Amino acid sequence: MITVIRSAWALLFGMFLLQIGNGLQGSLMGVRGAIENFSTFQLSLIGSAYFIGFLGGSSMAPKFIARVGHVRVFAALASFISAIVISYPIVADPYVWMVLRVGIGFCLSGVYVTAESWLNNSSTNETRGQSLSAYMLMQMFGLVAAQGFLAAGDPSGWLLFVIPSILVSLSFAPILLAATPTPAIEETRSMSLRQLYDASPFASVAMLLMGGVFAGQFVMAPVYATELGLNLQQLSGFVSAIFLGAIAFQYPIGWMSDRMDRRLLIVGAAFLGAAVSILGMFLGGNYWALLAIAALSGGLAQPLYALIIAYINDYLEPEDMPAASGGMIFVNGIGAISGPPLMGLLMGNIGASGFWLFLAVVLVSMGVYGVFRMTQRVSAYTEEDDYDAVPYASIMPGTASPVAVEAAQEYYVEAAEEMASDAEEDQDP
Repeated sequence: MITVIRSAWALLFGMFLLQIGNGLQGSLMGVRGAIENFSTFQLSLIGSAYFIGFLGGSSMAPKFIARVGHVRVFAALASFISAIVISYPIVADPYVWMVLRVGIGFCLSGVYVTAESWLNNSSTNETRGQSLSAYMLMQMFGLVAAQGFLAAGDPSGWLLFVIPSILVSLSFAPILLAATPTPAIEETRSMSLRQLYDASPFASVAMLLMGGVFAGQFVMAPVYATELGLNLQQLSGFVSAIFLGAIAFQYPIGWMSDRMDRRLLIVGAAFLGAAVSILGMFLGGNYWALLAIAALSGGLAQPLYALIIAYINDYLEPEDMPAASGGMIFVNGIGAISGPPLMGLLMGNIGASGFWLFLAVVLVSMGVYGVFRMTQRVSAYTEEDDYDAVPYASIMPGTASPVAVEAAQEYYVEAAEEMASDAEEDQDP
């Protein structure tokens, strides 16, 4: 890991700064929107708009890069992001903010595609898993650090919009000035949705539901905390607890996934996450209990993204794994676009507790469907032969671009081919 950090420090540090800016403006939307008297549903639409832009940018960015190159795309997107972030307080209108959030999502997905292609290009087969883990950890820690800035500022003024604009601008300097070769860019291949569903009905449905869970936690947590009446410091602690829980649970869940039936692990985490969400509905008035619930909620739910990708790979041939990544990203994106408005409607009708009710219903649905699929298909896990599935790759949040997911799939392909080669050698007399 030290070698990976030394070789890619500029990219990792740049993405850390970028995620501070992204996390700060994301949380600020919920707080400032409440100050501007936006409704809960309007705030949910603003949150959903980000994922509309992100999904569009994921497919368009490779085309832009192929046409004009990484550096120009990077510089252009940096300018757009910095300008958009500082534009929010100019016009305090929810529909203008929706358009701006579409732009933010589009530009950030392009940045991720560019940065992650650089990272993947500089990684070897031996270091790819560690590189992805370091990169995703920097993103998660950046989101946590952003909450500290939010707690120290005044959301009714301009300063908290200026800070992310500055951080986003600074984040590109170490990346663009690093002496690393410009990588080749390839458009993400994709399976049809029918092929994806045929490969694994459970993984396809679970990824759709996971998109709603991730988007709900990512964009609606500040709205929930504001409706609950938390002050800025408490709100920052609540949002941070979700991401810290996700970081803390990633490796234990990954370790378990290599030693048991992944489908059973997904179902178990979903049901436990639903139980925690139900507790949140009744214990939201106790701040310290709320922090523990937030950490457990993030820890049980957010690792499911990478776990679902690992699970579907158990039923794919190595040559099909990269193509599956594009379809999974699309399915996750549809869930992410749909999640916040549905949560917003629920919160608008029953109050802040609708945040937890939505998570509980979606996670229970995932668990119930998983139990049903267990009656329809034999597991890839067999105790007699030990678990011959490809090892869990790395942290992979719902904001991962096609490049990061394909890089993880490359890891799976290489591991699967190596396992097949070892099996052939064992069979030789």
